[in-house]
Parts: sequence; C-alpha cells; structure tokens
Amino acid sequence: MHEAVKEVLVTEEEIREKVKELGERITNDYKGKNLMLVGILKGAVMFLSDLARHIKIPVLIDFMAVSSYGTSSESTGVVRIIKDLETSIEDYDVLIVEDIIDTGLTLSYLTDNLRKRNAKSVKIVTLLDKPERRKVDVPVDYVGFTIPDEFVIGYGIDYAEKYRNLPFVASLKEEVYKK
Repeated sequence: MHEAVKEVLVTEEEIREKVKELGERITNDYKGKNLMLVGILKGAVMFLSDLARHIKIPVLIDFMAVSSYGTSSESTGVVRIIKDLETSIEDYDVLIVEDIIDTGLTLSYLTDNLRKRNAKSVKIVTLLDKPERRKVDVPVDYVGFTIPDEFVIGYGIDYAEKYRNLPFVASLKEEVYKK
C-alpha cells in the first residue's frame, strides 16, 4: 500500500464495475440524443476516459478547467474558468463529468454557465459524492459512490498534483496534508 494512503475507500474492481454500470445507464438515457461529455480537468480525466468507453452511442468530448481551491485544500467559493470549451454546446445534451462533488459551489456555477450557452440539457455524472460537505444544492443525475467527508486521492484525484495515478480511491493520511 502507498505511504500516503490511510484507507482504501473504493477498490479498483468496484470502480470498474460502477463505471460500466453508469455507462450503460447513460447509453440508455441518451439514445437518439446529441450527447457531449464535458470533462472537468484534471481530476475527471481517468473517469471520463473509462466512462466514455462504456457509452455505446456517439459522443463528443470536450474539457473545462475550473478552480475554486487555489492552492489550499479548502474551497474559496470563487470559481474561475481556467480553460473553456473549444466547441459550442448549443443544441447538445451536455453531461458534465466530474471526479468528486463536495461543496457544490463549482458545479452550481458551472451548470448555470453552461445552461446560458443554449445547451438542450445539462446534467451531471460524478464518480464520488460527499453530501456532508454540500453548501449549495446541486442536482446530481448519476452518482458512482457516496463517500465520507475525508480528503481523498486516487483515480484522478490529487493532493498537491500527486497520487492521481492510484487505481483506487483512498483517504489521505492526515499527516500528509497537515504538514
């Protein structure tokens, strides 16, 4: 086990099974629609890549980078778009692909922003949900796993740009981020 890992919360196998299940549900829900997946960088890259392989209808993929954290581990509440979409979403059914939702501030801002761009619909799929941390009510259409309010790493999620490459989701040892 990795020296920064306190406890594995979601195993590699559990992730693989859940992503396949989400892909099947999305395929059924979006049949006959013009689907665009919008991945939120950097954390959602692995989830989006695996999810897209399980969606059996044509999709467009684009990315946004947003920040509400700056350099800290606590959200500032101020959302900045660092990288915007390269494609117009007008007349697309947009599915935001997120790695984790905690306060909901970023996703609330993002869904409002994308709706104003004339998307047919804007929905959210997240691998991880931390409802205990929610400050803003954000309707999440597809949830992989609900997890406790712990700082997590792995499967795209980082601490100080490290640990994204772990194949599972784990809580981070407190001594690592309280240094």
